[in-house]
Amino acid sequence: MKPDLFEAPDYYNLDDLLSEEHKLVRDAARQWVKRDISPIIEEYAQKAEFPEQIIGGLAEIGAFGPYIPEEYGGAGLDQISYGLIMQEIERGDSGVRSTASVQSSLVMYPIFAYGTEEQRKKYLPKLAMGEWMGCFGLTEPNHGSNPGGMETKFKDAGDHYILNGAKLWISNSPFADVAVVWAKNEEGRIHGLIVERGMEGFSTPETHNKWSLRASATGELIFDDVKVPKENLLPGKSGLGAPLGCLDSARYGIAWGAIGAAMDCYDTALRYAKERVQFGKPIAAYQLQQKKLAEMITEITKAQLLAFRLGQLKNEGKASTAQISMAKRNNVEMAIKIAREARQMLGGMGITGEYSIMRHMMNLESVITYEGTHDIHLLITGADITGIPAFK
Repeated sequence: MKPDLFEAPDYYNLDDLLSEEHKLVRDAARQWVKRDISPIIEEYAQKAEFPEQIIGGLAEIGAFGPYIPEEYGGAGLDQISYGLIMQEIERGDSGVRSTASVQSSLVMYPIFAYGTEEQRKKYLPKLAMGEWMGCFGLTEPNHGSNPGGMETKFKDAGDHYILNGAKLWISNSPFADVAVVWAKNEEGRIHGLIVERGMEGFSTPETHNKWSLRASATGELIFDDVKVPKENLLPGKSGLGAPLGCLDSARYGIAWGAIGAAMDCYDTALRYAKERVQFGKPIAAYQLQQKKLAEMITEITKAQLLAFRLGQLKNEGKASTAQISMAKRNNVEMAIKIAREARQMLGGMGITGEYSIMRHMMNLESVITYEGTHDIHLLITGADITGIPAFK
């Protein structure tokens, strides 16, 4: 087992912009990743299994709903702290960050923002502690980039609703205790429902044979005449804007998380280039390798500045959907390019589990697609600057 020697690059002294609390939160997450994720993650990725024993650690470092108020079990932190936690976790593995991202932005956030006080008190403290795990049901077999076309429906049956349909590519679903599910009522209006494991007709088959996010549990949500109590409807917001508001929070976390994956690939490639000797000198002494490393640190630095400013806007309640889309798209593209370049720098060693790069590269192939595909985010920016939607 190789020691985790990671040193975070900070070429523009961004630490000077962070508060002491930001740095404490980030450093706690960084040390946890070094201690509890790095030593085991390659093994779990190789056997395509989620390490469920890490859930308690994720809760301890505040990874579940860090911006949720303390009265509901959250840490009451700001959005930059949330981003830094996601950065550090994804430095370890994108799949582990997905687990935390879903719990925070796609389960706890809608219950906090759209739920009743009773729902907040019932679900949020247990989700924050990792006692309950959650998942988010929006994507369907026939509806990915067009979630408004969803076919999952529910109807009024007196004191409860009857829910029917299916969701696909759902992180955490195989072990989730609760699912925030988006479905259309009899009038075709989209609403959120909290579905609990154990409800008759509700099942969560696992998705196998993935080449990406192998240490993350992915599955389906199947609803066959599921009786959902009326008090499990999220009353605060309906329509497509409700789930998309959750996705804004998740995409923001991804914009930070991707930086962590890029940092790890860059740090690995830099260390390897200094140690690997060919033709009598370290490969770091050759111009082509220096070009690659210089471009990597430049792109990471740009992404850090983009994410930090977006975090400030989020704290002020000013971040727009289009601004979040830009950061998610840019930073994930940056990370996947760095992963590919870093893999080449390591030559054949780059494809082995002895180094993290190939795992990051495969993981990022999912990150570049989920929470809005790479192309859809481009079109969101395009629609914002022209006023003309090109995807309808």
